[in-house]
Amino acid sequence: MEMPQYNELFNPLLEALHELGGSGSIEEINNKVIELQKFPTKIVDVLHGEGPRTEIEYRLAWARTYLKKYGLLENSSRGIWAISNDKHNIKKIDQKEVVNFVHLLSKEKKDKNTDNSFDEDDDNENEIKTWKEELIELLFSLSSDAFERLVQRILRESGFSQVEVTGKTGDGGIDGKGIFKIAGFISFNVLFQCKKWRTSVSASEIRDFRGALQGRADKGLFVTTGSFTRDAIKEASRDGATPIDLLDGEALVNKIKELKLGISIDIIEKININKKWFESI
Repeated sequence: MEMPQYNELFNPLLEALHELGGSGSIEEINNKVIELQKFPTKIVDVLHGEGPRTEIEYRLAWARTYLKKYGLLENSSRGIWAISNDKHNIKKIDQKEVVNFVHLLSKEKKDKNTDNSFDEDDDNENEIKTWKEELIELLFSLSSDAFERLVQRILRESGFSQVEVTGKTGDGGIDGKGIFKIAGFISFNVLFQCKKWRTSVSASEIRDFRGALQGRADKGLFVTTGSFTRDAIKEASRDGATPIDLLDGEALVNKIKELKLGISIDIIEKININKKWFESI
């Protein structure tokens, strides 16, 4: 099986959304497409460039963008994608028709000297290629100690208490610990590990981390600037084993943006003049 092109993912994406009840998060949609299409590991784990996104995630992002331009999908500010209300009866589409429609739309906008960028997940593709990749490169430039302190800050900002960076050698890869409390009285002891990797974390790394957790924590958290293989994701949530939550590079930079740690967001004001209002005076 070869890596599918973005347009070959239109119908699998639509099928996945119908299976999910008409809407879903990006992660839910991606996982459902992979499940329904039975994509093998050799395709699923291929990184886009140097990561952190995989190539299949990157192409599914473009598929969502095209279907949104086509009017078949819509997305909310919370990153939830859904089939448009009046399009729920559509089960299959002509991929060439979609591509031609979007390209024609793009050409019309270009002819009018308007913005020709494709938006995806509330960011246009150019932004995805710039700020996220720039931030990932910045994270790579940090020392290991600085990266661990950043993760410590992220956890504190996210509601963890008593967060400490240990970073002891020979400690099974445990870089720190913290306590996460729910509803003010239910708490979990969490140990975390940080990896500045460009490559994917494998299932064996997850197993090694879990071995260090035994008898010491309720949950584990594995943070990486890279990604996780499908086997690693399955291993992290294996039944009967200490659960491990995963934070890959994509989720990491989004969390940093959400918390506005070292990031400022400029909102451009656009003024629209209602000529008819003035003409009616």
